[in-house]
Amino acid sequence: MSQRGKLRVYLGAAPGVGKTFKMLEEGHRRAERGADVAIAYVETHGREATARMADGLELIPRIKREYRGIVFEEMDLDAVLARRPQVALVDELPHTNVPGGRHEKRWQDIQELLDAGIEVISTVNIQHLESLNDVVQRITSVPQRETVPDEVVRSADQIELVDMSPESLRRRLAHGNVYAAEKIDAALGNYFRVGNLTALRELALLWVADRVDEVLQRYREEHGIGRVWEARERVVVALPGDGSGEALIRRAARIAARAAGGELLAVHIARSDGLTGDTSPTALAAQRHLVESLGGSYHTIVGDDVPRALIEFAQAKNATQLVLGTSRRSRVNRFLTGTGIGEMTTMLSGDIDVHMVTHDEPSRRRRRGWLPPNPMRTAAWGSGGGWRGIAAGIVTPPILTAILTAVGPSLKLNVASDILLYLTLTVAISRLGGMVSAFVAALWSSLLLNYYFIPPVHSITIAEANNAIALVVFVIVGITVASVVDLAIKQTRSAAHASAEAETLNAFAVAVLRGDEAISALLERFRETFSMASVSLLQRVDTDSPRLPDEIDDPSRWTLVASTGTDPAGCPGSADTVIDAGPNAVLALRGRTLPAADQRVLAAFAAQATAAMERRRLAREAASAQSLAAADKMRTALLAAVSHDLRTPLAAAKASISTLRDPELEVSPGDRAELLEAAEESLDRLTRLVENLLDMSRLQAGAVKPRLEPAAIEDIIPRAIDDVPEASGRVRLQPPEPGLPDGLIDAPLFERVVANLVGNAVKHTDSPVTVTVSALGGQIEVRVIDRGPGIPEEDWDLLFRPFQRLGDRDNTSGVGLGLALSRGLAEAMGGTLVPEDTPGGGVTMVLTLPAAAAQAQEVIR
Repeated sequence: MSQRGKLRVYLGAAPGVGKTFKMLEEGHRRAERGADVAIAYVETHGREATARMADGLELIPRIKREYRGIVFEEMDLDAVLARRPQVALVDELPHTNVPGGRHEKRWQDIQELLDAGIEVISTVNIQHLESLNDVVQRITSVPQRETVPDEVVRSADQIELVDMSPESLRRRLAHGNVYAAEKIDAALGNYFRVGNLTALRELALLWVADRVDEVLQRYREEHGIGRVWEARERVVVALPGDGSGEALIRRAARIAARAAGGELLAVHIARSDGLTGDTSPTALAAQRHLVESLGGSYHTIVGDDVPRALIEFAQAKNATQLVLGTSRRSRVNRFLTGTGIGEMTTMLSGDIDVHMVTHDEPSRRRRRGWLPPNPMRTAAWGSGGGWRGIAAGIVTPPILTAILTAVGPSLKLNVASDILLYLTLTVAISRLGGMVSAFVAALWSSLLLNYYFIPPVHSITIAEANNAIALVVFVIVGITVASVVDLAIKQTRSAAHASAEAETLNAFAVAVLRGDEAISALLERFRETFSMASVSLLQRVDTDSPRLPDEIDDPSRWTLVASTGTDPAGCPGSADTVIDAGPNAVLALRGRTLPAADQRVLAAFAAQATAAMERRRLAREAASAQSLAAADKMRTALLAAVSHDLRTPLAAAKASISTLRDPELEVSPGDRAELLEAAEESLDRLTRLVENLLDMSRLQAGAVKPRLEPAAIEDIIPRAIDDVPEASGRVRLQPPEPGLPDGLIDAPLFERVVANLVGNAVKHTDSPVTVTVSALGGQIEVRVIDRGPGIPEEDWDLLFRPFQRLGDRDNTSGVGLGLALSRGLAEAMGGTLVPEDTPGGGVTMVLTLPAAAAQAQEVIR
C-alpha cells in the first residue's frame, strides 16, 4: 500500500488575496526542483496574472458534465489518478461537484488523491469553513452555500495563511485585478467593505493561530520539552475548591485579557488520598461554569504533591503565568507544618510567573487550636509530618520536664498531676506524628517521670508500688490513645480517598451524560488528570470470536477507536497499563504505572468511555432509524395519497380513450373533441403530479443543485402566472418598483415556485389574487396575496408538510406537495418561504431570494 500523500492548503480571508497565485507559484518552485507537478484544476476567474502563472505547468484535461441543459467543466479525478503526478494542484477545496461524479465535494476527491499517495496543494477561504459559516453570514449578510469541514483543513500537513490588509485588497479590487470593471463598484460597497474584510482577516488569523498552537503543543510533547516557550500568554488559575475560587478566576481572566490572544485555564488538584479539606463540589461546579463563560477551560488533576502537580500541569500547557490564592494559615500552623503550597509552587515555578492573590474568603482550612494537620495530610503536602512527630516526641517531654521542675514546687503539683500533663502531651504528639511518635513520647516521658518526679527522685528505682502501677498505666493509656488516633486517621484517609474517587468519577460521568465531549476529549481529560503519556481506546477487530492469548501483541487484531497523547499504544501488549473496557474493548495507557487504588478509578472510567462509545453508536443508529422512520412515513403517506390521486386522472383518461376506440359507439365530432380534451387534461394533471413527486424525492435526497445566475424576476413572474390555467383573469400583478435588481436565482426553479404559489392561492379563494415584487436590503421579496378564509397561525407549519391538504375543498386537487416543494426549492436557491396573515383576511406567501451582486456571484463560483 502506497504512503498517503501530504496536503498543503493556502488559506485566505477573502477572494482576491492571491491564494491561487501562491498555489501556482509553489507548483513552479516544486517543478524547478525536479518534482513531477500537474494542475488538476485551477480557476483563474479571468485574472490575467493568475492565468499567466499557470503557463509552463502541465494541465490535466477537465471532464465535461451536463446538468440542466448546461455543460460544466470539472476536475477529472480518474484522469488525475491515471496520470499520478507527484504533486497535484487542485484549486477551490470546498467546491461542490456537478452531479455525475463519485463524490459530492471536491475535498472528497482530494482525499482519494491523498489515499493514492499523491501530494495535493489546494486553496480555501476562511468563510467556507463549516464552523465559521454562520459567523461570516452575520458579518457579511451573504450566505455561504459551499463549506468544508474544519477537520479536513486542520488535518492538512501544512497550512499557509495568505494575508493582505483590507486597504491593499480594496486597491487590488479597484485596479481591476479581482473582478471585471462592471462589478467593482458593487463589490467595494458590499462584501469588500473595510469592516467586513477586517473581521474576516481577524477570523483567519485566529483560526490559523489555534492551528499553530496545536502543532507547537504536539512538537513539545514529541520532543519532551518541559521548559515554557512564551509564544502565547496562558494564565493558569489554581482553584482550592472553596468560595475563594471565583475571585481568583476573575483576577486571572483580567490578566489574560491584557494580553492579545491570552488564554485562561483553571485547574483543581484532587489528591489521590482524597484528603480534600473543605473542597465543595457545588463551589467547583459554579467555578467551572464561570470559567467557561469567560472563554476559559476547566481541568481536574489527581496529584499528591499539589505544588509539583500545578507546575507540571502549567508546563504541559506551556503556561506563562500561574495565579494562586494567598495562604490563610496561622503562624503556628506554618511553623509546625513547614513550607506551604504557595511558597513551594513559587520555588518550583522556574520560567512561570506566579501571582499570589489576596481574597476576602475566610479560611475554612484554618484549624481550631494549635494542633497541626495529621501526618497523612502533611506528608501529602510535602512537609514531612512523620519525622516532625518523632522529633516532637523526643524534644517536647524534656521541655515539659524543665517547666514542671521550675514551677512545680510553687504550684504544689503531685505525681498524679504530672502524669496527666505528660499524658496530654503524648496524645498531642500522637495527633501530630501517629503511632510511632506517640510510642517514643510515652516511653521517653515515663523515664523522665520516674527520674524527676517519682520518689526517690533522680533515681530510676520506684519506692512505692502505687507509683509503679501509675507509671505502667500511663504508658499503656498513652499507647492505647495513640493507636485509637492512628486508626481514626487511617479510616479518615480511607473515607476521603473514596470521596476523591467519587469526585473524579463524577466529573467523567457528568461529561458523558452532558454529551458535550467526544470520546477523544474524554480520553484527553483522563490523560491530563492522571498525568499519562498517552491513552488509547482499542476495540477487537473480530468481536465474535473468543480472545486468544497471543492477540494482545498483534496490532492487526485491534482497531484504534480514539487516542490522545504522544505515541499511543496500538495493541494492549505495547501499553504500560491495560484495563478492560467491555467484552471487546480495552483502555491502554502509556506512562507511569498507576497504583492499585488509581486502577480502580481507571476501571470505572473505562466503563464511562465504553458508555460514551456505545452512546455514539446508538446515536448513529437512532439517526439512521429516524431517517428510515421518516422515509417509511413518507412512503405510507405517498401510498395513501397516490392511491386516489393517480387513479383519478388515469381512470378519466382511460375512459375517454376507451370510448373513442370502441367500434360499436358512434362519436360525433363535438363529443370526440370533448373526450380528447378530457384525456389531455387528465394526462396533464397526471404529469404535474408525477413531476411534483419526483422533485420532492430529489429534494429530500439532496440531489437538487440549482444553477444560480442573475435573472430579471419581473420577466419571469408573468410566464409563471401564465402556466396556471386557473389563474386566467383572477391574478393581478402589480408593476415592480423602478430599478428592481436582478435576482440570483435558478430561473426554471423560480418559475416553478411562483406557479405553485399562485395555483395554491387561486385554489383556496374566489377573490382575486395579487402578486407584488420589491427589493429590500439586498433581498428580493415576491408576495402572493389572497383574500381567502385564512389559516390559523398554529397551523402554518402544517402547510409545508408533504401530503397535507390543509383547507382543501375536495380530495381531487393533488397530493399536497405544492407548498412543500416550493419551500424546498426556495431554500435550495438560498431563499425562504414563509406565510403571513393578509390584513382583512387571507394568507400572504412571502418568497425571499438574494439579489444578484458581485459578492454573491463570487460565493457561487
